[in-house]
Amino acid sequence: MNVLLIEDEQRIAEFVCAGLKEQGFRVDHCADGNTGMDYASTRTFDVILLDIMVPGRDGLSILKALRKQGSTTPVILLTARNELDDRIEGLNLGADDYLAKPFYVEELVARMLALLRRATGERQNTLSLGGLTLDRLSREVRSGSEVIELTGREFNLLEYLMRSPGRVFTRTQILEHVWGYDFDPQTNVVDVCIRRIRKKLEQTGATPIEAIRGVGYRLNKPDGSM
Repeated sequence: MNVLLIEDEQRIAEFVCAGLKEQGFRVDHCADGNTGMDYASTRTFDVILLDIMVPGRDGLSILKALRKQGSTTPVILLTARNELDDRIEGLNLGADDYLAKPFYVEELVARMLALLRRATGERQNTLSLGGLTLDRLSREVRSGSEVIELTGREFNLLEYLMRSPGRVFTRTQILEHVWGYDFDPQTNVVDVCIRRIRKKLEQTGATPIEAIRGVGYRLNKPDGSM
């Protein structure tokens, strides 16, 4: 799942980013409201974590603008404990939830997952291909009744491929989506991660990932169609 964090306090930002990434989320961080608004308007995220008091464009202004644009992306406000009026205003402007600082990452994740369940519905959070099933919320992958143990990065890569079975994704597309825009494009981490996933899938007889020479990878449909 892709998360946008708009937070100017470095200690909190580092704490949230590290905690979410450990649990398999991909996080983009912006330290000011102007950059945050640009990210939120031009990129796709599953959840936006929005600090009310950020430099540049403030959090409530960002929220108001996003809702005016028609954005339905779930937004969780991050606030100080004494910002009651701002929290109420934020909820009235269309925020989905708020969390007062300081907070535990575990609580933040629980609130995020609850919002996603309400926003997208349980069926859309489950991807199936042949006998392979991926649950985006529980982050569990099964081949039939057998659970396939994947790391957070492996899970995100497999989810990316399963969203569009039969479509060929370039290494650059995979790298940008799973590892981030600022990752070295010359690295071979995509190929290494794909090999690990393929080995685990093949051990259970699950749908294989096909390498397209000179292009990238695709997850084949069960009937062999492209």
